[in-house]
Amino acid sequence: MANARYNIKTFTGFRHVTFLCLFILYVPLIIVTIYSFNASQSLTNWSGFSLRWYADVFVGPQSATFKSAAANSFIIAIIAATVSTLIAVLAATGMVRGGQFKLRRASYGLISLPLMVPEIVTAVATLIFFNAINFDRGMMTIIVAHTAFCIPFAYLPIQARMQGIEDTYEQAAMDLYATKRQAFTKILMPLMMPGIISGFLLAFIVSLDDFIITNFVKGAGIETLPTAIFGSIKQGMKPNIMAISTLLLGLSTVMVAISYFVSKFDNKK
Repeated sequence: MANARYNIKTFTGFRHVTFLCLFILYVPLIIVTIYSFNASQSLTNWSGFSLRWYADVFVGPQSATFKSAAANSFIIAIIAATVSTLIAVLAATGMVRGGQFKLRRASYGLISLPLMVPEIVTAVATLIFFNAINFDRGMMTIIVAHTAFCIPFAYLPIQARMQGIEDTYEQAAMDLYATKRQAFTKILMPLMMPGIISGFLLAFIVSLDDFIITNFVKGAGIETLPTAIFGSIKQGMKPNIMAISTLLLGLSTVMVAISYFVSKFDNKK
């Protein structure tokens, strides 16, 4: 009975609120996915199942724009996720294995700050910073901005994984004459790998899907998938936008699912 009192599922209205939130969040995505297979050019009238709009994404009039934007998005996401994950590993090592030091809490706050600050504020601040140092906007500005923004997303799963690893493993390795570097690279890093993979995948998908920061710091002629979709919508909503949005949604879902199952597999071990 004591556990039931604090079980949120037993609260009055919990189920209704849950279904309402799921409805608001996912029904629009389901509708977009369904109508991406619509044979008609209409966005609301269903006239049969067809893959014509998916073919249009790859061979249609706007295919060159979408392919170039997709290539930019993947290049930026891979670089930003890789660099942010490396920084997150170093930060997590210092925070978890570094012991107590001055400004430890402040350091954790700085790492987590991008999660709490509205993204539009981060975008404006980044743009002002680049203008202040006369940094010409282009691919590099997007990569730098995405790297800074993705660090906390990579950091949190890595920190959580490292906190679950007892330091006795490293101490045992050093008792067997391993150096600190060997204990880190040969003992701690393999144990941390599920968290590192999860952090990389989360950072990758955050970078791939980002629009606000990208739209502020990108240079002229540089487009990513989100900005290319937005630019196409301004010229009029077309069914091929639903197709490419569904493809992007599917990729995001797969990446998040991989990250989830990697952590679940790690917990079972």
